[in-house]
Amino acid sequence: MTEPLDLVIDFDRLHPGDGPAREAGRLLVGGGRVVDVVGRDATVPDGVRVVAGRTVVPGLINAHVHLESDAGPDAVAAVAGTSVPRRAVAAAARAEASLRAGVTAVRDLGSSERIAVEVGRAIADGVVSGPTVVAAGRAICMTGGHGWFIGRQANGPWDVRTAVREQLADGAGCIKFIATGGVLTPGAIPGRDQLTAEELTAGVDEAHRHGLRAAAHAIGTTGIHNAVRAGIDSIEHGHLIDATGIGLMLEHGTALVPTLAALWNIVEAGEEGGMPASVLGKARAIAETARDNLQAAVDAGVRVVAGSDAGTPYNPHHRFDHELDLLQSLLGFGPEAALRAATADAADLLGLESGRLRPGAPADLLVLDHDLADPGALRDPRVVVKAGVVVGTSR
Repeated sequence: MTEPLDLVIDFDRLHPGDGPAREAGRLLVGGGRVVDVVGRDATVPDGVRVVAGRTVVPGLINAHVHLESDAGPDAVAAVAGTSVPRRAVAAAARAEASLRAGVTAVRDLGSSERIAVEVGRAIADGVVSGPTVVAAGRAICMTGGHGWFIGRQANGPWDVRTAVREQLADGAGCIKFIATGGVLTPGAIPGRDQLTAEELTAGVDEAHRHGLRAAAHAIGTTGIHNAVRAGIDSIEHGHLIDATGIGLMLEHGTALVPTLAALWNIVEAGEEGGMPASVLGKARAIAETARDNLQAAVDAGVRVVAGSDAGTPYNPHHRFDHELDLLQSLLGFGPEAALRAATADAADLLGLESGRLRPGAPADLLVLDHDLADPGALRDPRVVVKAGVVVGTSR
């Protein structure tokens, strides 16, 4: 062992994120990375901090968030009624709350005025505390389309290419396209196509030419087909997917981010939640078939990545654990499969080194008081470690 140690984590069980658990050992951290995983009898140099806990897991990765959004009942009104500086400050606060809840990386899939990009830069520069942020910048939508209030409205393949280049110039680390209507935007019909197949093909090609991965908001059936055929890297939501869409996703290796909390939290809040009637009506209509559709995709072997769409109504950023609970209760995932969807598989989708606890990986990890199979195990981490530094503790 040549790397100087900064931190040692004693564990009863370690879940690496992509393989079988390891029992009773020590995880060694130095230089912001995992140095090794050794037995409990390994000697710890004097002066190195030792943290003990029952279970150690990789830091969670939320593959779909909107840091700008406040989880209130009306997303459109929240943007219209607040200033850009206020939304930026609030986004930074939500990022810090996410980190303290165990989320060490996020993919922000749409914000206005470069807010998510700049929050991510501030975190990377050490100005504020928060998770690693892979930001899409503005979502690319048709004129008046879903998410227009945080989007870059584009029309025609060349304008879509221009919009991609604009997000790249603004510092985006990925690109988001709006393939169909959605729930939160007034007048947008979730099952109806928005960007055309030609526009999606041009946009995805432009994103990939510049090394950027691309996500598509796609609830409706044919919009899913169009996005997958265009070469999209992930389908966001996918609630009305059919057998053809499932087959296409398997053929192309496309990931599915089902954002269960975004839909079911709206439905559960009901009329008492104070949301616009159109939002609740659309969510209820989608929920009638979404579970069966998504279950069919899971059963067929479509790769699922965990993302909560945090910031949508009654879906706060610090409760990503709820999305993992829903993967288990609605789609039959086991605890380790749900963890993998929020760690190793999410890291692969986002192009991150984190998500696995193995020598050389970034030391982004959680120390838990409970076994992973215990209800609520991820809700209140004992210790949160980001890049080898203890950034949060509940004790």
